[in-house]
Amino acid sequence: MSETSKTPADFWFDPLCPWAWMTSRWMLEVEKVRPVEVRWHVMSLAVLNENKLDELPEEYAENMRPGGKAWGPVRVVIAAQQLHGDEAVGRLYTALGTRFHNEGLGANQESIAAALEDAGLPADLIEYADKDTYDKELRASHKEGIDLVGQEVGTPVIAVPGSDGDQIAFFGPVVTPAPKGEEAAKLWDGTLMVASIPGFYEIKRTRTQGPIFD
Repeated sequence: MSETSKTPADFWFDPLCPWAWMTSRWMLEVEKVRPVEVRWHVMSLAVLNENKLDELPEEYAENMRPGGKAWGPVRVVIAAQQLHGDEAVGRLYTALGTRFHNEGLGANQESIAAALEDAGLPADLIEYADKDTYDKELRASHKEGIDLVGQEVGTPVIAVPGSDGDQIAFFGPVVTPAPKGEEAAKLWDGTLMVASIPGFYEIKRTRTQGPIFD
């Protein structure tokens, strides 16, 4: 099947979020079993939470505040996109997420620097972790995803073309471990089905285990 016949799936992520990471690995599996092409975009937990910091647990809020660790990774990714094109985004996300989550090294300067090397991107991109150079573009990317899905969600956000051509956007799915093969295909088909029903909003249950990185 040609690239042009694949269904685009726009995926908004913050590399800090382990649940978005799980969903992103599932989407890579979906690309193998369905005619889907993922297009990667940045959203920001720091931007999402900036007006409700007083409502958050203190440690989490500290990460979201200016200068907190939630800002550096997304700023580096948006800088990579602006300076090296859209293709760099997914590649860098995989390198960051592997170190942050699978290897448990955390979202620190060392991990970001190593991820840039893994992704074949210039080392000096790390300088943007502490700069607001592309914050306007970061906020615009974040807003694009949130405007499609609504305010009462987090990351990830996925948007696909609906039957009328307009994008259908949804939060999640939240899943662990990331399904593979036919299980990935089944979850994708079911997610699209429920997301396409007019008036459908939510299915949810309590999480009983944390992310399983495999």
